Amino acid sequence: MSDVVLSRSAPDRRVSYGLMLMVLSVLISPVIDVFAKLAIATVPSAEITAVRFLLQVVFILPVVLYRRTMLDLTWKKSALHALRGGLLVLTMLSFITTLKVMEVADAIAIFFVEPIILTILGSIFLKETIGWRRYTACAVGFFGAMLVIQPSMQEVGPIALLPIVAAFTLAVFLLLTRMVAQNEDPWSMQFHAGIWGCLFCLVLLAFGQGTGSSIVDPVWPEGRVWLYLWGVGVAATVSGVLGVYAYRAAPASVLAPLQYLEIVSATILGWLVFGDLPDALKWLGIAIIIGSGLYIIWRERRLQKTAGTPPVSPAI
Repeated sequence: MSDVVLSRSAPDRRVSYGLMLMVLSVLISPVIDVFAKLAIATVPSAEITAVRFLLQVVFILPVVLYRRTMLDLTWKKSALHALRGGLLVLTMLSFITTLKVMEVADAIAIFFVEPIILTILGSIFLKETIGWRRYTACAVGFFGAMLVIQPSMQEVGPIALLPIVAAFTLAVFLLLTRMVAQNEDPWSMQFHAGIWGCLFCLVLLAFGQGTGSSIVDPVWPEGRVWLYLWGVGVAATVSGVLGVYAYRAAPASVLAPLQYLEIVSATILGWLVFGDLPDALKWLGIAIIIGSGLYIIWRERRLQKTAGTPPVSPAI
């Protein structure tokens, strides 16, 4: 009898372990944005992005060497990894550039239209069946994003739209990840995305040198800015690694709703570090975005149960 109880409780403990890791991952994730916002006051966003990918490669290198998956590539896979790395660079550049003039919580709230965009892209390119309920939830979510964007547009101008650009490029990145994740080691995928991300950033910085651009003209960091750059890289790697193990321990459908905790931790950190808090209209928009996103996740989970097909866990 005790053996039966143990065999039944083991999966539950594994899911609980995954939930704990995912909570830690999403609570740490806004730390990346806080350090990036501190660094971008004096360092261009392409340079911050390059350091982020460089440290990712350095931290993950021992793992892929141990697993012997670093060179497990075909030319076709290499092209896909290059495309994924380029999309991540665009995501980081768009989002970090936004942080120079926007509050962390506002930028993250707008960015969380990503699951909505991914749902639409999945229906177009992967021929996933999307019913009217989820399309309605997508429309409602975009309306919530507009409630956050509208006052931000008045304050900072069109740059307030960059989180949507970041959300779109990340959605395309995740779409490609769905296509290759079934036969790829997640650590190897992260490693190669980091390498390509570094290369693309170096090219941008090389061409941007001397242009005076706050995005691509490199500068030599001074003083505590080094700590901010290291903070971006370390926080991104720790959050990513926790996410990898979370998705290995628990189903993606169980973990996905926890991603919205990031808005909560981002708001708290933004208030503690920068003294920023969203106003009432932005809170309403944030609530609508979260509600629509959670509905989409719930609906997909219900349909997957009906069809008997497990969801694909993204490579973090």
